[in-house]
Amino acid sequence: MTTIAMWSGPRNISTAMMYSFASRADCRVWDEPFYAHYLAASGISHPVGEEIIAAGETGYEAVVDMCLAKPGAATPVFYQKHMTHHMLPGQDWRWCLPLSNVFLIRSPERVLASYSAKREEVTLADIGFERQLDLFNMVADKLGEAPPVIDCEDVLSNPAGSLRTLCDKIGIPFEPAMLSWTPGPKPYDGVWAKHWYNAAWKSSGFADPKTDYPALGADLARIADLARPIYDKLRPHCLVT
Repeated sequence: MTTIAMWSGPRNISTAMMYSFASRADCRVWDEPFYAHYLAASGISHPVGEEIIAAGETGYEAVVDMCLAKPGAATPVFYQKHMTHHMLPGQDWRWCLPLSNVFLIRSPERVLASYSAKREEVTLADIGFERQLDLFNMVADKLGEAPPVIDCEDVLSNPAGSLRTLCDKIGIPFEPAMLSWTPGPKPYDGVWAKHWYNAAWKSSGFADPKTDYPALGADLARIADLARPIYDKLRPHCLVT
């Protein structure tokens, strides 16, 4: 039995990755377990925030307990799609150390271009780069080596090779079913999907990688400059396909 904690910031093809794992016959997925807690505890305003809080579990320890629940025999792979910025300062994040932690990264320029289309005001904290590095360092210290890192562009360029390498690394068999899914809403989507998942709902597999970098305004470019050194620290640890 394997529980996967996939750590990414927003707009990192994280929903496509969740759909990919959900296409496995042996896998159960959970969409952003800590979102309701994050909004309730931080007071940050997000689209459909009240619905998210009402629909989810807001107690941190309660969510942790559910994340640590053993997978069932019918679905021995338990995939959790986590947003790094949902882990707030002062919390004990060590609960995730027994899990198979994987870090999904993307260039800050692409993240910001996508994220800013959904929210007018954006901060460095919103895109989760700093927290992703904190979590990566914590897991690496525990393991004595770097945990698996995968770059969105590598997945989009070679989905089968990237997913096969990742599955080998975390000790589960690769399944070709992971390369496609049915378009449209999914029963396991969070209530926030209607705001964030319009592109994912139109997809039936991983999109082709983009070849150009988006133009950013001055404010977003400054955030990208702050996030870029973090991305550059994580990128060398990416799995080689």
